[in-house]
Amino acid sequence: MATPKHHLADSYVEMINTHDPDQVDRFVAEDYVNHNAFVADGREANRRWWTAFFAGLPDVGVTMEDLVVSGDRVVGRFVYRGTHTGDFVGIPASGKLVEMRSIDIWRVRDGMFVEHWDELNLMQVFQQLGVLPPLSGLEVEA
Repeated sequence: MATPKHHLADSYVEMINTHDPDQVDRFVAEDYVNHNAFVADGREANRRWWTAFFAGLPDVGVTMEDLVVSGDRVVGRFVYRGTHTGDFVGIPASGKLVEMRSIDIWRVRDGMFVEHWDELNLMQVFQQLGVLPPLSGLEVEA
């Protein structure tokens, strides 16, 4: 019997909240295609990404805010919170709190995620880490 698609998203959340990148074996196909500039294709690249992610944000936790399952697609909206106490995408530890949001879309085949797209609020994350200045001058006059 095939794994219900919503359980794949639950496995994703559990992997992050337990900081166990080896759990990708439960939901990421070996030939996984990742449309994300930070993560290469394949299950092993995904495992390496999460290992580095947990090193940069060792207390990170994620909350699933929304989940939509339709046909071969699973779409989730997530909020990640953690403290930047290690290297994160080449940015040395700052000790700052980080809140990152994502909208992830996965394609499912044979009970596994096989393809992934995401949208991340990286500009705000980089502002939180102090590597980009806060935006100013965007106020709308009444």
